[in-house]
Amino acid sequence: MGNDATILSVRGLTTHFDTAAGVVKAVDDVSFELKRGETLGIVGESGSGKSVTSLSLMRLVSDSTGEIIFDGADVNLMSQTEIRNIRGKRMAMIFQDPMSSLNPFLKVSTQLAEITKLHLGLDRKQAREHAIRMLQTVGIPGAATRVDNYPHEMSGGMRQRVMIAMALSCEPKLLIADEPTTALDVTIQAQILELIRDLTAKMGTSVILITHDLGVLAGIADKVIVMYAGRVFEHAPVVELFERSANPYTIGLLKSMPSLADNSDGGLYQIPGMPPDAANLPAGCSFAERCDRTADICRNEPPEYVEVSQDHFSLCHFANEIYAEGKLER
Repeated sequence: MGNDATILSVRGLTTHFDTAAGVVKAVDDVSFELKRGETLGIVGESGSGKSVTSLSLMRLVSDSTGEIIFDGADVNLMSQTEIRNIRGKRMAMIFQDPMSSLNPFLKVSTQLAEITKLHLGLDRKQAREHAIRMLQTVGIPGAATRVDNYPHEMSGGMRQRVMIAMALSCEPKLLIADEPTTALDVTIQAQILELIRDLTAKMGTSVILITHDLGVLAGIADKVIVMYAGRVFEHAPVVELFERSANPYTIGLLKSMPSLADNSDGGLYQIPGMPPDAANLPAGCSFAERCDRTADICRNEPPEYVEVSQDHFSLCHFANEIYAEGKLER
C-alpha cells in the first residue's frame, strides 16, 4: 500500500447478500493489488463472484466490507458525493451487455455528452465535439453522423465501442471491463480486446478485465486471479498460470480449453459437477466435491493460501505438491 506504483489495493473485500435461502457469500475475503498501467484478469465460471467484485469496487452494491484503497483513498469510506465524483472520471466501467447498459431512448451523443458535462465541465457544443472524437478514437466510421444514432441502430460491435468510448471519455486511472466481448463473434472480440489494450496503453490506464475465458487473457493480462465460489483460488503472473498452475480448479479450466495440439479422439474435457450453492457452502474446500485430488482434509478443513513461488498464490491443501509436479500438460 505504500508503493507509489500501486493504483488499487484491495484487502478482505467481502460482499454478502441476505436472502430467503440464507446468506449468499458472493464475494468472500478477496484481496489483490493493481499497479499503474497493469492489466489484471479475473476469470472463473458463471457465479464465481467476478461481476459482484467489480460492482463492489465501484460501490454499486451495498453491504460490502473490507478496504478498497484507490489512488490513496478508501472507496468504502467515501460519502455518496465523493464516490459519484470518481465514478466515470477516475474509475470507469465497461458493462457486460451494451444493449441493456445504453439507454434505448437516448441518442448516443446525449449519453456520451452526459459524462463529460458532469466531470469535465464541457458545454453542449464542446461535449458533442468530444463525443465525436471519442467515437473516432474507438474506430467507428462516420462518427459525426453515427453520434446521433440510437443504440438499436448500431451493431453489437459498434455498441460495445460506444461503451468503451464512454468509459474512456475522461481518461480514467482505472478501467474495469466486465466481459466486454460477450455475445460478439471472434473477429470482433479480437478487435475489441486490441482496442482496449491500445487505448489504455496510450493513457497509462490500469485495467481489470473480467471474463469466463482464460484464452481471452493470454495475450492481454499481466496477472490473473482465478475465482470460485466467491473466493480467489489462484493468483499468479499470466505466463506462470498457464505453464505451471498450482490449483486443481485452474487446471480444470485450462484443460477445458480446446487445444490445437490435441490429437486424441476423446471429447472436450469438462469439470464434473456444478458449483456449490453460495448460500450453503461446504465446511471444507468449496471445490472438494468436483476435484480429482480430494482427501478427507479437503472436505473437513478450509484450505489456506499458499505462496508457491514469488507472486504466485494458491488456495489449496496440496498447492505445493501440484506446483512441484511441473508444467501442465493439456
